[in-house]
Amino acid sequence: MSNLRNAAISQKKLSLTAVAAAASLLAACGGNTATNAPLASTSAQTIKGTLVASAFVSGSTSDPTFAAGYYQGALVCIDTNSNGKCDIDEAPVTTGSKGEYNLTVSSAGPLIADLGTNALNTATGEKVATRTVFRAAKEQITEQESSVVISALSTDVMRLMEANGSTYATEKQNLATRLSVPLDKALVDVNGVTDLKLKTALLGESNALTNRYAYAITKLDRGDLYPDALAFTGGDPEITGLAGVTGATATARDTRKPITLQQAQQAAFEIEGIPRYDHVFVVMLENKGTKAILNSPFAPKINGYLKEGNQFTSYYATGNPSEPNYTALGGADDFGIADDSQWNCDATGANAVKDLPLPDNTQPGLAKSPFQSVCTQVAAVNHNVTAPNLFNAMTSVGMSWRTYSESMNPGQDFRTDSVVDAAVKAPDNVYPTGTLNGNAASIGNAQLVLPMPAGLYKTKHHPGMAYQNVRSAPEFKYSNRTLGGGQWDNTLLNSSAYAIPQGYNVDQFSTDLASGNVGNLNFVVPDQCDDMHGITVAGTVTGSGAAGTASDCGGTNIIARGDNYVDLLVKKIKASPLWTNRQKKVAIVLMFDEGSATAGFNSCCGWNVANSTVAHPLKRNADGTWSPDASINNYTKGNRGHGESIYGVLTNQPDAPKGQVDSDAYSHFSFVRTLQDMFQLADPKNDASYMNRSKYTERFIAQNILNLPEYAGSADTHFDSVRPMNHAHVIPGAYVQKQSSDIDTTTNVAQVGPDASQVNLWALKK
Repeated sequence: MSNLRNAAISQKKLSLTAVAAAASLLAACGGNTATNAPLASTSAQTIKGTLVASAFVSGSTSDPTFAAGYYQGALVCIDTNSNGKCDIDEAPVTTGSKGEYNLTVSSAGPLIADLGTNALNTATGEKVATRTVFRAAKEQITEQESSVVISALSTDVMRLMEANGSTYATEKQNLATRLSVPLDKALVDVNGVTDLKLKTALLGESNALTNRYAYAITKLDRGDLYPDALAFTGGDPEITGLAGVTGATATARDTRKPITLQQAQQAAFEIEGIPRYDHVFVVMLENKGTKAILNSPFAPKINGYLKEGNQFTSYYATGNPSEPNYTALGGADDFGIADDSQWNCDATGANAVKDLPLPDNTQPGLAKSPFQSVCTQVAAVNHNVTAPNLFNAMTSVGMSWRTYSESMNPGQDFRTDSVVDAAVKAPDNVYPTGTLNGNAASIGNAQLVLPMPAGLYKTKHHPGMAYQNVRSAPEFKYSNRTLGGGQWDNTLLNSSAYAIPQGYNVDQFSTDLASGNVGNLNFVVPDQCDDMHGITVAGTVTGSGAAGTASDCGGTNIIARGDNYVDLLVKKIKASPLWTNRQKKVAIVLMFDEGSATAGFNSCCGWNVANSTVAHPLKRNADGTWSPDASINNYTKGNRGHGESIYGVLTNQPDAPKGQVDSDAYSHFSFVRTLQDMFQLADPKNDASYMNRSKYTERFIAQNILNLPEYAGSADTHFDSVRPMNHAHVIPGAYVQKQSSDIDTTTNVAQVGPDASQVNLWALKK
C-alpha cells in the first residue's frame, strides 16, 4: 500500500508540474510576455478548483454588509479564440453547487470563468444579472495546485499584471497590502474564512471588483469603441457632424476600434478616463473666488498644496448662496433652490417630508432645536428633493459615504443647525499668534474668551441634506460624523444645550482615519469659523492690552484662519495609514462651494444658460426618449452660477503627475459626473445613468435641443456643457478661455489655446 500511495503522489506532482509548465495567459496590450503567453498543453491535463462569489446585502444601518457564496451553473474553459466567452467547441465544464469545477486542459488559450445569466450566485439565491468573466493567472494555478480559486480578486491580479507589465507575485502582494490581509489569504475561498475582519475586507473588495468586471463585459458584448468617447484625446468624437455644436471645439475624429476583453477590463477601472480611487476626501470651503486665494499671502498653505498637487483653474460654482451649491454637489442639480432655507420648506404633496418626526423643539431631547416645523416661502421652491444623488448611488452598490462636520452640539440631531451654548467657552484662535486645537491665543496679556455661537454647523452646508432619500436611508445617522480641530473642541463636553450621549466623540474623523473606517466618499465640512464663511461671535476680553483682540471668525483674518485649518486637515489625512498605504488610491480635494462673481460669465457646464426662464429638467420616457419635467415649481430660479474658485487635488500616489493644471471649464455638475465615473456609478453609453444635470454633455444637449430651450442660443456649447474632469479635450489654438470676475484680469490674461500639457490630473501614474 505504501508503494502504491507514493506512486500516486509522484504521479500527482508530475501532473501538476506539467500543467504549470504548460499554463500561461494570453498577451494583452503592454503586458509582460512571460506572464501572458497562452495556456497550452501537448496532452490532456486537469485543473480543479472553485468559482467564488460575493454579494452586497442592502439595508445595513452601519457599514455595508456582504455575503459569500459560489457561482453555480457557470462555465469554465480554455478560451482558445480569446473572445471572452466559453464557446461550445471549447468544451467548457459547468460549476456545481459549491462552485466546483474539474477542467481537462487539452488546448491553448487563457483560463476563464464565463458567468452567464443562467448562472446562480448562491450568496443571493439569484441568477447573475449580467454576464461577467473572471480569470486566473498561470502562477496561481501552480500555487494552488488542485484547488484553484477563480474570483473577482484573481481577475484583478491578472488585470494589474497586464496593466503594469508586472509579475503575479508582485500583484498578489499589492492586493494583500491594499486590503491589509495576510499574503496567503489574499486569493483564498472566502467561504472558508472565519476571521470577520479578514472576511469583510475580502468580500467588500470582491463586491466592488465584481461590479467592475460585469460592466467590462457589458462594454465588450455591445461592441463599445475604445476608449470611451469623452476620454478620447482631443475631444468628443461623437459630436463631429452633429448640428448645434460649436465648430471650434468639435474637432475630434473618431479613430477608435471595437474594444477587446483586456481593454474592456482595464476600461472598467478608467471610465471616461477617470481612474478608480478607494477613498476621496472633499474638503469644503466657503465664498472665496479664485483671486481671493490664488497667491494670497493670507493663504500660503493652500497655495503650497496647489503647487504640490494639481489644479483645475477654471472651476465654476452653481449658484449663490451656499445651499444650492451643496445640493448640486450631492446630485448635480439645485432643483430651483436659490436660498439657504430649511430642507422642509414648501415640501408638500409628493414632496412631503417622510423622515418623521421632524427634529423640532417638541421632540424629546431637542428642546433647544432651532428647526421650524412649518416653512413656506413666496418663491414656493420645494427644498425636499427625491431625485438621484451620490449618497444613495454609493450605498446601492455596497460602497460607503461619510460627512464629517465640525463643531456640532453634542447630542443634537444632524438634521438641525447647531445652537449657542454659553457653557462651552474657549480662547479665540487669534491670527497670527494663535494656533489651532483650542490652544490659548493672546495679544499682550489680553485674551478673548468666546462662547460657542449658534450656527457653527449648518445643514445648508451638508451635500446630502436636501435629499429625502438620503435622510431616510438606514445608514444616514451612522454616516454623519464629527470633525475636530476647532477652538471649542476641548470644552464641548461641558455642553448644556443637549444631553451628551455616552462616549460622545468630538472628533470621529481622527478616530476613523486611524482605524481606516472612513467612507469611499467623504465630505469634510469645517464650521463657519474655519471654512472662511465667517460668523459673528461676541466674547469677553480678559487681562490687559485689549487692543487687537477681535475674533478671527470674521473680517480680514478669516482666510488665514481657514488656511490654517486646511493645513491641519491635510496633514492629518496624510499621516493616516490609509494615505501611507500606497496600494490604496486616496485623493484630497480642496474646493470652495462658490466664488464671488457679480458680472461676466458666472458659470458653465450644465448651468441654466443666460438665466433662462424656460428651463426644465428632462425625464426619460418608457420608450427611451426624453421630455421636459414641469413638476418642479420655479425650477428656473436655480443653476445660475456664481463664478470661479480654487479647486486642487492631492493624491497619495508617488508616481502620479504633480504640479499640473487643467484650464478646461468644469463645474459642480462636472465633479459629480467625475465621481460617478470614479466609483463606477454610471455608464457613458446610458445617459440616464448620469444623475440630473451631470448628463448634459455636448452630445446630449445637441440630441435633445428641442427639449432644452435654454441652450438654443448658446454661442459656445463646449463651455455650456458638462464633461468629466479628465483633461481629454484639447483646446483649439485660437480659442479664448472665458473668465469671470473671480479672476483678477489685471494680472491674469485670458488663456488662448491649449494647456502646455494634457495630463489627466487624476492619473495614478505619469
